[in-house]
Amino acid sequence: MIEMPPLKFAPTNGIRMGYYEAGPAGDRPPMVLCHGWPELAFSWRHQIKALSEAGVRVIAPDQRGYGTTDRPEPVEAYDIEHLTADLVGLLDHLEIDMAIFVGHDWGGFVVWQMPLRHPNRVAGVVGINTPHTDRAPVDPIELMRKRFGETMYIVQFQDPTHEADNIFNSRVEQTFDAFMRKPLPRREMAKPESPTAGIGASSKTNLAFPQMIAAYDARLDARTPILSPEEKQVFVEAFGRTGFTGGINWYRNMSRNWQRSAGLDHTVRVPSLMIMAENDAVLPPSAADGMEKLIPDLEKYLVQGSGHWTQQEKPEEVSAKLIEWRRRRFG
Repeated sequence: MIEMPPLKFAPTNGIRMGYYEAGPAGDRPPMVLCHGWPELAFSWRHQIKALSEAGVRVIAPDQRGYGTTDRPEPVEAYDIEHLTADLVGLLDHLEIDMAIFVGHDWGGFVVWQMPLRHPNRVAGVVGINTPHTDRAPVDPIELMRKRFGETMYIVQFQDPTHEADNIFNSRVEQTFDAFMRKPLPRREMAKPESPTAGIGASSKTNLAFPQMIAAYDARLDARTPILSPEEKQVFVEAFGRTGFTGGINWYRNMSRNWQRSAGLDHTVRVPSLMIMAENDAVLPPSAADGMEKLIPDLEKYLVQGSGHWTQQEKPEEVSAKLIEWRRRRFG
């Protein structure tokens, strides 16, 4: 298992944030790696090693609500204004003027917001799987409710009783057994009798992730695990200690984020890279169609054969692309 650098802590935006740092301190601009749900800075272990060995300074935080970082109680403490300000405070702590922000899944949403809200701190942006989009015409939760119904996991996450949180909290190992696997070939995913057809597929019933985790049996799962037993244990121990509510609270701010973004210019005016995963059923490559309208300086790259957990499924390819793009665009 790849060893992480020493854990460090930074006071930022009213919380204490745990982070990992590697590579030459004088390298500019550094790359800040932002994880998604339900993940950790540990999700970037392959990139931390590869980039730092290539002479790139990398910083990977456990973001607000996750791992070694504080988990405030109020749901509003997890809105996009807090999440982006956390990263600014991390740069301040490290005395870094500007960085390239790299984000996967929810981390992708955060890093695309950085140049809109803190343009003087952002040298470039890399989105992995998560596209940048313009502001939705209506509340995104209402859009999802209308399209996918009440069982869609993001709609379920809006329930203040935390029923979904409790399902994950009581089945931590089951959750990572189910989520952290490579997708089946497309023809296999389509089989309704497949016991794992739901994980990562995109039909209405298959987006009911809490119920799928509750019914999941790893013995029936034909998909290949992404994590070694030792790597899986890192996630299981972290979420066994923290629970899942901190990360789920990010979803509970989607309506608030939408409301508060009225009037915000969504144009990204820094060099940007969009890394797409061919077999991500929740964030497919087609979701990135039209990004060029909002990002004048955009490059796209497709990782073939990868599902949702791209930087862990295809670590060498993702790391190589990050290094190549960063050298070409920033020297």
